[in-house]
Amino acid sequence: MTDLAAFIAGLPKAELHVHHVGSASPEVVAGLAARHEGSTAVPADPARLADYFVFTDFAHFIELYLSVVDLVRTPEDLHALTLGVGRDMAAQQIRYAELTLTPYTSIVRGIPAEAYCEAVEDARLALEREGGPLLRWVFDIPGESGLAAADVTRDVALLHRPDGLVGFGLGGPEIGVPRAQFAPHFAAAKAAGLHSVPHAGESTGPATVWDAVRHLGAERIGHGITAAQDPALLAHLAEHGIPLEISLTSNVCTRSVAGLAVHPLPQIAASGVTFTINTDDPPMFATDLGREYAVAASLLGLDHQGVADLSRAAVRQSFLDDGGKTRLLAEIDAYVATA
Repeated sequence: MTDLAAFIAGLPKAELHVHHVGSASPEVVAGLAARHEGSTAVPADPARLADYFVFTDFAHFIELYLSVVDLVRTPEDLHALTLGVGRDMAAQQIRYAELTLTPYTSIVRGIPAEAYCEAVEDARLALEREGGPLLRWVFDIPGESGLAAADVTRDVALLHRPDGLVGFGLGGPEIGVPRAQFAPHFAAAKAAGLHSVPHAGESTGPATVWDAVRHLGAERIGHGITAAQDPALLAHLAEHGIPLEISLTSNVCTRSVAGLAVHPLPQIAASGVTFTINTDDPPMFATDLGREYAVAASLLGLDHQGVADLSRAAVRQSFLDDGGKTRLLAEIDAYVATA
């Protein structure tokens, strides 16, 4: 069998926690910055972006993230961004991804809701015609923008619902943003058939995860790593089959954990809680999904079969239709059999 690094590189993969703007490669970001030169602090040189994306803490990360969000000002920007993200995923053998989009931040910058949905859908279908990854959308509320943003996000999701939309989320800073205030928005989204996938327990404690479960009906939790501090919460997540979407390098870069050596993933895995491995905002954290699989393999002592199970877990916990899951799982099995 091939060595583990080569095995990971060729493994068909799926990803469930990855942000749209945060997935833009340095080349895509620099291209957008060049379009809007003179009105942005984001460098138009890809080589300078690595230094730009050095975060002092989670708040600083959000500040820099929003500076990239500000580059997406037209439907054409949105379409180019989405195509670039999908093509980068294809190069990593990512076959399926649930991409978190924040329509509110583009709508307040002047892109109409209908044009927003049309741009991302056109790009999604173009990627499928190219043989690229299947993309599905999670529309998330930027929590720091409050109930007005939640209202807009709900309305875009329900009134302009694109065919690729499968989930409803909540992102942004957790501190000072109570989960419970968004309960009516999540209830409306779930009533319309969307899945609840809020962020919680990244930069705040386990109480935030409890709130996401109790008030937002969370079916998966974005991050959720501080659940490791509460044995009762771990037991609840395991019993009710609520997976955690783990992004290892992200947690270190945003200072949510002090380092990989003290990341709670091994404790979470040992507790029986289902988890998936993800990138969150890969170019911003100088990572990709293959690297995250390698890091997880190191922390958990996984062999080739264990690494393949990371991809299988993402497929099984996804909101892909049953036929799509069956086909992708069969592709993973075929790859493992011949690698």
